[in-house]
Amino acid sequence: MVVPEALKPNHENRGRIVISWLDASGATKFGTELAEFFIRRIPLADVTSKNKTSMANKRAALNEMFRQIDKFKIEHRMNFYKKAKLGNAFKWMLLEAGYNSEIIDDLTKEILLKL
Repeated sequence: MVVPEALKPNHENRGRIVISWLDASGATKFGTELAEFFIRRIPLADVTSKNKTSMANKRAALNEMFRQIDKFKIEHRMNFYKKAKLGNAFKWMLLEAGYNSEIIDDLTKEILLKL
């Protein structure tokens, strides 16, 4: 029995699929970029501030972050491994910058749900 070439298993492509599935460098980079954006737009001193200007700035920054996430989601296929790497990069950068872990956890969850 002759098997047509198109129906033969392609083991070379299978290896590429596994490698691309595990390549989370783009997601990690984006998580770091999101954290840098957050740090620039919402300084540590402003995180818990309740004044109107600060609240408006936080709301605008978060809306912009969510817009960036929507764009990234459209351009990249995200599996659970890549989402975890993105979330970890974001979370650890903010922890190292001194932000409150409770706020970071909530924000990281929101980001991951958005993906």
